[in-house]
Amino acid sequence: MRKTVLCIVASCFALLAFSQRMPVNLTPSGEYMFAQRDTCQLFLSVYDPAPESETTLDGKAKPTILFSFGGGFIMGSRNSREYLQWFRRLCDNGYKVITIDYRLGLKGKGNVGVTQVGVIYDAIEAGVEDLYSATAFIIDNAEALGVDPAKIVISGSSAGAIISLQAEWHLCNGTGHAGMLPEGFRYAGVMAFSGAILSREGKIRFAKEPAPVLFFHGMSDGIVNYKKTVFFKNRFEGAASLSKLFAKKEYNYNIHRFEGKNHEIAVSFLATFPEQLRFLEENVIRGKRRIVDAVINDPSIKAWNLNSTKDIYKNN
Repeated sequence: MRKTVLCIVASCFALLAFSQRMPVNLTPSGEYMFAQRDTCQLFLSVYDPAPESETTLDGKAKPTILFSFGGGFIMGSRNSREYLQWFRRLCDNGYKVITIDYRLGLKGKGNVGVTQVGVIYDAIEAGVEDLYSATAFIIDNAEALGVDPAKIVISGSSAGAIISLQAEWHLCNGTGHAGMLPEGFRYAGVMAFSGAILSREGKIRFAKEPAPVLFFHGMSDGIVNYKKTVFFKNRFEGAASLSKLFAKKEYNYNIHRFEGKNHEIAVSFLATFPEQLRFLEENVIRGKRRIVDAVINDPSIKAWNLNSTKDIYKNN
């Protein structure tokens, strides 16, 4: 668990380097404060579908993508440059994108190790609470924002992917902060770029079937577990472990496993865009139980050279 916990934060520096290569500008149509916390105000940004884009498929409205950024729970921004080209691609294809703030629960915590799993869990849960708060705000203001509450797909990169998967897990089990949302509310789907679930109560189970889930994960990911780590009752389970459960239970999911790839898959937004569209169109909009389990060898996805966790924690 120690290696896994320490490595989660490494992604923030790789994301920063990646953002410097993205020369695209995109302006949100609106920005709104959705929550006031003791330590900060939380905002969301709305990016509308591009003019003349097709916002329906087979007469059905396309869902809104509700995105949580990456950054190891110590840094990151809802409008970071590394995301803008992807947002534009989604908007050009008729999707509304809403990207949110959440509290950075590990910022300033220093060297978080195996005896401090609770600190990691609390950071994730704070992010889940903030995602739920943003969702509740969107539901309450659905008409003004032009959002159908029944058609919200949550998505995230790295830390944001963990938040998204953790949020769906809690919602299916009625646990955590799930009571913040209206009774019977469900997300329409989940897209996780290098995500996982952290349980402190043993094996991960879903009392209700989760929404369709799209997993992207590098099979050599040393930052967010591709497989799982078990430490007493603590279980940190990535895409390989979760998809095994999904297959056993016959849940609706797609998994794209990237052979030889590390945490660069957390920002593989453009390289995996065709698979995203297929999932959104078939599994979410058309409601098909289209199961995909693919191993991909894509040398065009450039690898990252990350610093050691010791070097990273010097900056936290």
